[in-house]
Amino acid sequence: MIELQDVNKTYRMGNTRVQALRGVSLTIKPGEFVAITGPSGSGKSTLMHMIGLLDVPDTGSYHLLGRETSHLQEDELAVMRREAIGFVFQQFNLLPRASAGENVAMPLLYSRHELDMTRAKKLLAQVGLADRIHHKSNELSGGQQQRVAIARALVNEPRIILADEPTGNLDTASQQEIMGVLKELNRQGITIVIVTHEEEIAREARRRIRMRDGVIQSDEQTGQAARAAPPSQPENREAHRWHIQEIGEHLHQGLRALANNKVRTGLSMLGILIGVAAVVAMLALGKGAQKAIETQLASLGSNLLVLRQGAVRIGGVAQEAGETTRLTIDDVAAIKERVAGVKQASPSVRGRARVTFGNRNWNTQILGTGPEYENMRAAQPQLGRFFTEKENQRRTRVALIGLTVVRELFGEQNPLGEYIKLNKINFQVIGILPEKGANAWRDQDDIVVIPVQTAMYRLLGKNYVDYIDIEAASADHLPPIIVEAKQLMLDRHRVPPMQRQDAFEVRNLADIQATMAESSRTMSFLLAAIAGISLLVGGIGIMNIMLVSVTERTREIGLRKAVGARRQDILWQFLAETLVVSLVGGLAGIALGWIMTTLMSMLAGWTTSVSPDAVLLAFMFSAGIGILFGIYPARKAAALHPIDALRYE
Repeated sequence: MIELQDVNKTYRMGNTRVQALRGVSLTIKPGEFVAITGPSGSGKSTLMHMIGLLDVPDTGSYHLLGRETSHLQEDELAVMRREAIGFVFQQFNLLPRASAGENVAMPLLYSRHELDMTRAKKLLAQVGLADRIHHKSNELSGGQQQRVAIARALVNEPRIILADEPTGNLDTASQQEIMGVLKELNRQGITIVIVTHEEEIAREARRRIRMRDGVIQSDEQTGQAARAAPPSQPENREAHRWHIQEIGEHLHQGLRALANNKVRTGLSMLGILIGVAAVVAMLALGKGAQKAIETQLASLGSNLLVLRQGAVRIGGVAQEAGETTRLTIDDVAAIKERVAGVKQASPSVRGRARVTFGNRNWNTQILGTGPEYENMRAAQPQLGRFFTEKENQRRTRVALIGLTVVRELFGEQNPLGEYIKLNKINFQVIGILPEKGANAWRDQDDIVVIPVQTAMYRLLGKNYVDYIDIEAASADHLPPIIVEAKQLMLDRHRVPPMQRQDAFEVRNLADIQATMAESSRTMSFLLAAIAGISLLVGGIGIMNIMLVSVTERTREIGLRKAVGARRQDILWQFLAETLVVSLVGGLAGIALGWIMTTLMSMLAGWTTSVSPDAVLLAFMFSAGIGILFGIYPARKAAALHPIDALRYE
């Protein structure tokens, strides 16, 4: 069963080399009860660790169950440990905040990928602790803790039990109980190897091996070996790893570990919580601002061009715009007829007037335009109607007023059908314009819209228009329309060659809209990036906390590896803990971000919008931060050598 040939092991302690084993050769047959004794420093514990695959020899050969183990990788050794060997330690090495049942079932997490509490209860009953299954380890006596450790060693049905000073910390009565349990297990055919420095304990064994200075001094047979239990055929447990149940158990273990340090866990989550809340709030603020800008841009219309007179130069002196060329209503008709791709065109004149109603008055902007303005500029009245082309031709005195004018002149009164005076000329209110808000230049709701010919000939005294709005059938038509409309105006107004460059200008509102929208998106990303810094800080906090956790739980890591945990098992356990911190912190951050967004909207009056994309981005980012910053501590934990971890103080 166990065969060592000429095994040597040397440890380095600073500049000092300590040779723990010197050419040890040993054979142990199935069913034996072996006691290894010797003074401190004799090498007996090192030999035990070598037999238990917790350490590997520097030179020599070790066959376990007929398989050479001295050249196996750490994960391969872990699989052999959990399938063939059970450990009982002098310090018990129980998980302090887990129940007796959970301590016993813990190795099953790595062999069967589940915690089978039914089997744990059966084994606790076998060692006389069936009524203690739910007790924490600190609620048990020393003898009871060691019996829990024995039950844990049996949970994977091992063929060998290795016990390192199993009675070293126990009183006489507890010693007798533990030795009684070990002898009973040996009678059942399990091979028992114990390390002890107590002669009365060694006398209970059927074979005694004495060591000194790393060599075997004597090997004495004091009784017959028990009949060995028939070898079990272990299932191929590697073939079905990473079941959903196993992942869920890792997350459960992570939650338990975090719950044991609530304050520290809360502080770790706080960084993620603040970061996610900031990301959600900032993205909501940026999205709200973008929507507000889009609403304002929608008021400008789509695929729009604005044709206006330019400021030409005569003798090197810049003239006032429109000084030498004037746009007319006939130009509008020519553009509609002769420029391909034009959907609609509308003339506009602007001016200011004092508007009065009753004893109230207000100075506002006057816009004279055509009936096409309603659709081109998204100006469908929210109450009433727009004027018609017939009313425009008749120069009818009708008006549509913006909400600012409504508020200043009418208050809560309905203005429809009422008469207002524009520069002492009566106009009937036939509609209320939709709300468009303010932009960087003016209040777009502080306006009165009237028919263009009424404005020109009855109010403002103009025989020309200030500009012409041109709507293209599609965005693809905008570039050729710009060229053709400008050329048409130059030809119609017979502009001299020297003045043609500056005689007319065409502004593309689509370009302005795209620029403003892009600026809004850039600001949103900038706000999110600033908030993301909080997430990075939170991630660094998680990494620091997990590094501390790895240091504090080094012995636990060694124990888990001793009972069969592979590197990836430890890696995933610690990653699960950081993922739990990130996800819980992320969910709480999303809730806090939503509350912050609501408060900003209610108290400050800012436009905000929490989008599912922003929530998903923040959530995924928090999970990514947890994994990213959890990898290093998890890898550090997984890389610990089991024997070094068990010896850690």
